[in-house]
Parts: sequence; C-alpha cells; structure tokens
Amino acid sequence: MFEPLTIILRVVLALILLLAATKFLTKRSLAHLTYFDYVAGVTLGTIAGNLAFNLKIGILNFILSITVTTLIIVLVAYFSLKYEPLRRVLAGEPTILIKNGKILENNMAGLNYSFDYLVQQLRQEKVFDIDQVEFSILEPSGKLSVQLKSQFRPLTPQDLNLSTSYGGLATEVILDGKIIGKNLLQSGLNHEWLYQELNKKGIKNTEDVAFAVLATNGNLYVDLYRDEE
Repeated sequence: MFEPLTIILRVVLALILLLAATKFLTKRSLAHLTYFDYVAGVTLGTIAGNLAFNLKIGILNFILSITVTTLIIVLVAYFSLKYEPLRRVLAGEPTILIKNGKILENNMAGLNYSFDYLVQQLRQEKVFDIDQVEFSILEPSGKLSVQLKSQFRPLTPQDLNLSTSYGGLATEVILDGKIIGKNLLQSGLNHEWLYQELNKKGIKNTEDVAFAVLATNGNLYVDLYRDEE
C-alpha cells in the first residue's frame, strides 16, 4: 500500500482507539489529573502515536497493547477505590498549605511550592489578600482549595434568614431554528405554548431563532439570528 495512505489510515485508527479507550475510562480521566491519571494518559498517547507512525510494527500488536493497557488502568482504578493505601500512592494526598490563617512553610518546602506560586494560585481563586485565608489545601490534582475567614465569606440567603425557591437548570427549547421537543415535554410544555410566547415577542417563525432557553424563573429568553440594533 502507498506509504502516505498507510500512515493516514493508521492515524485515523489510532485516534479511534484512543477515543474508545478514553470513553471507556469515563470522564474522570478528563478532570484534573492525579499521578496515575497522568502516567496512564501518557502511556495511551505513546501507544497511539506509535500505531500512527511506526510502520514496522503490526496493527494487531498495537490494538492488543492499547486494550491491555486500558484494562490495567481500569483494574488499578478499581482496586485503588477498595484499598486506601493504594489510593494514596496512586492519587497522592491533599496537603494543607495554610491552617488557621498561618502558612505552613514545612509543607510548602516538602512540595517545592513557592510563596509566589501560592499567591498566584490564590489570585486564580479570586483571593487577592492572603490575610483573608483561613485554610488552603493543595489537592492531589494540583488544584488549590481555599476557605476564607468567616468575616470575608460572601453572605448567603441563609445568613440573612431568607427563604429561597429551588432554582433548577435552564432548558434549551430552540437551537439553530429547530424546536427541541423532548425538552418542552420534560418541562411540561408543548409547541402551542412556545408559539404563543414567541408571538408575544413578535417572532412569527422559529427559523429566525438562533437560540431560545426557558429560564429557571419560567421566562423565555430568545436570541435571533438577526438581532435588532
């Protein structure tokens, strides 16, 4: 077979196998990576890369490799859920960097975690004054979890003894001019209701609607393809 065509076919197959493996491993692998997730991802990527460009090795060997690797990842993830010591080794443990408003320098030094980086991570969490922090924990994924001191936390309706209703989620009812019937039914509504609401807004044709969503308060938000200026 013509070599460029062979490479194209192997690249496509590599992408298909890698996508199948990722789907099989669930969305957990797409979240913030733990140590094991990172190693597993690199291994799968390396196998897929060799499948695409190493023409000296048969395709069946690569399929076997990526299948066995995926199964090993699944088994290790399963046993890590059952056995905490294994989970600590594979995923790591959270480390407290700030406790009761005090920076734990020894913990930071053990992670080679600089003060500059700590301040940078706090800014990413919208905390610009380190004196406002009560606790700060570096998660195994590398994300910094922050708890502010009580006097700096945002007020909630509960703090003010206010009652609130359930908010729920907004529901798409029109996308690219097409009505999403199942979403209407799940909301206890029908096409007639939708047409009436559109007429109230002076919209005669759903094909003019780029996007329409039923807000949590029951109002219909509509965005047209050609908005009035």
